[in-house]
Amino acid sequence: MGNRIAIIGAGAVGGYAGAHMVQAGEDVTFVDMWPENVEVMRTKGLRISHIKDVPEFTVPVKAIHLTELQQVSKGAPFDIVFICVKSYDTAWATLMARQYLAPGGYMVSLQNCMNEETIAEIVGWGRTLGAIASSITVELYEPGHVRRASGKGGAAHTVFRVGEVHGRITDRANEIGRLCALSDSCVVTANLWGERWSKLVTNAMANGLSACTGLVSKDILLNEQLRQFGARLGSEAIRVGQALGYELEEVHHMAPELIARAGEGDAAARAEYDVHRIKEANKPGGGAHRPSMGQDMVKGRRTEIEFLNGFIVDKAKAIGIATPANAALTDIVKRVEKGEIPPDPRHILELRLN
Repeated sequence: MGNRIAIIGAGAVGGYAGAHMVQAGEDVTFVDMWPENVEVMRTKGLRISHIKDVPEFTVPVKAIHLTELQQVSKGAPFDIVFICVKSYDTAWATLMARQYLAPGGYMVSLQNCMNEETIAEIVGWGRTLGAIASSITVELYEPGHVRRASGKGGAAHTVFRVGEVHGRITDRANEIGRLCALSDSCVVTANLWGERWSKLVTNAMANGLSACTGLVSKDILLNEQLRQFGARLGSEAIRVGQALGYELEEVHHMAPELIARAGEGDAAARAEYDVHRIKEANKPGGGAHRPSMGQDMVKGRRTEIEFLNGFIVDKAKAIGIATPANAALTDIVKRVEKGEIPPDPRHILELRLN
């Protein structure tokens, strides 16, 4: 018998990974809070499309609204629960799903930000794993339809990084790696925390900028001031991660130290950083995607700014490191989110930081 799998949050990442699992014959139940999304998945299936190189497909799926989750108590519990909700919904989603978890089951944070601790506080560290989707560029385009603004990462870019919180390679980590690899390239890592902080840096450099400017990634990267501000955001985040003892991995396919020095004003590092980022923006389809927080702002949803740049600021304060760029961006995004100011590049272009 295979594992019974639940995807809590059938949005962009959960829908994309889960649809490929279903296509491969896995037993997956999608649990979502958007009625229209659940209804379309039930009646028409879950549709997956890519901007290039990958044929579109639709799979019939089992989908229930979160208010129907109690029906699971009539059958077998879940062996694996993927938590794929926004970070601010992690605690309640984990608590809700915990009672439907099999005795030997476990949960996997397949999310942005660092939510493993929140999950572990509810189900225990021994039942908590992490999975990172790196530069996956997916969007819940409409109910029942996840669209990816690229092809597959494949050998050119490892999309999924899966690991245990204690760093050992286990059978269950390999199983999660197998499941994630059904949709794109995956590695099982002994460095979950380093991977997680590196992903945090990646998101911190792009998500909030898109949210507060209204721009897609390409337009941000091709603007010199915005590109440099992104480097400064990354530099602060990298220095905090290093101070916390994380072994950082590549960020945007660059060495973290290069980004850190570019953000700190090193001319040679900045020149190399600029070449790399401009080349990335000018690739066919490069940067045409709106990062997840930019998508949230367009849709009028709450952003994860407090769990990305705000999280970095909080961790930095605890160890006495200044992060003025991340603090400023956090404040600006909050103001845009509340409707106090509209999205506008000038929020960053006119920002003055010492």
